[in-house]
Amino acid sequence: MSRYTHLILAACLFVGLSSSAQQIQIGKNNVPDPKKVSVENIDKVRGKIRTGAEQTELYLPYLKGKRIGMVVNPTSIIGNTTVVDSLLALGVKIVKIFGPEHGFRGDASAGIHVDDSIDEKTGIPAISLYGKHHKPSKEDLADVDLLIYDIQDVGVRFYTYINTLQHVMEACAENNKELLILDRPNPNGYYVDGPILDPKLKSGVGINPIPITHGLTIAEYAQMLNGEGWLENKAVCKIKIIKNANYTHAMPYVLPVKPSPNLNTAQSILLYPTLCLFEGTIISQGRGTYFPFTILGNPDLKGQYKFSFMPKGIKGMSETPLHMDKDCYGLDLRQYSANKIRKEAQINLKWLIELYNAYPYKEKFFDFKQSKQMGNFDKLAGTYDLKQQIIAGKTEEEIRQSWEPGLSQYKIMRKKYLLYQ
Repeated sequence: MSRYTHLILAACLFVGLSSSAQQIQIGKNNVPDPKKVSVENIDKVRGKIRTGAEQTELYLPYLKGKRIGMVVNPTSIIGNTTVVDSLLALGVKIVKIFGPEHGFRGDASAGIHVDDSIDEKTGIPAISLYGKHHKPSKEDLADVDLLIYDIQDVGVRFYTYINTLQHVMEACAENNKELLILDRPNPNGYYVDGPILDPKLKSGVGINPIPITHGLTIAEYAQMLNGEGWLENKAVCKIKIIKNANYTHAMPYVLPVKPSPNLNTAQSILLYPTLCLFEGTIISQGRGTYFPFTILGNPDLKGQYKFSFMPKGIKGMSETPLHMDKDCYGLDLRQYSANKIRKEAQINLKWLIELYNAYPYKEKFFDFKQSKQMGNFDKLAGTYDLKQQIIAGKTEEEIRQSWEPGLSQYKIMRKKYLLYQ
């Protein structure tokens, strides 16, 4: 495949899509036409940033003679090739692959357990870290000399790959294994915002006392896990880091591949810290369409909003989405300015407050017992307060004030672990 074709595909993945019709429907017409997509700015957006994985000259000598385990998924790439295939071609002895949520190849829907298998392409055992166990066992690591972690994160507390990192670090510490982290930029790393997680709400969508957007790369977060004693039994994992080159947190970064099935555009990644909160409400965030985390709606909002969409079952994305086969009415945020999102640099509470006020059956808005497709809002928010504040009609300013002094204290702590400005 030519470099131009790869750029076309990347542009198709991350271009902001528009629709002249008020209702969007699932179908071939919703897939962008490569001939109509501009690719000239892709390299400019990425700039001169080099991920840790791309800097093979810094770590290949360290891998020589070692049996390597890889914690990877489809975002683990060097150029257009997976890091596994790239390192195998360079003579690295990879004996084990570990895959997080969505699986190593990224074809499992959110929340679906993944079984152990043999990777068809390489013949290497692929161990699931999102199935019967969430961290490598002693047996899994018995034939591994060095474990490598290379997964793209999006900088949000409830995005589960930071939990995978923690479990892997705990396993390495328990079994006296070193972890090599190939760092990647954080597309939401330009701001820190949201309530600090209440330890009483510790769950699969939040383990440690950090805000919704933590402002750290994976490697920086690993240093925080060690430094704050957050690993099980306050263990310390021996880590080696290959930093991003020519990177600062303020830099815009467009991911070359989607980090998970339902974060399939640059817009969805920027909106995710806000729109994922709606997973704890009766409002659809667009799962069951090809525009998840860029649209919001509910059938009961008919007459209040003109924009509508109809969720459908989509294999590998959302087989049984909330409000499946029903017209949902609400907000279309696909064209909401990315520059404005970056300039505001905060969780957008206005949409949450607006849709709660607009919804006619208030007692149902946060009631996750209504559907298996709804999450626990308190666990997503990391606090019991936010839900009650919205119900009580608190202003955005009042809500933000309640996040202090925890948020300011976190920002001070964060500085100890920064690898980048």
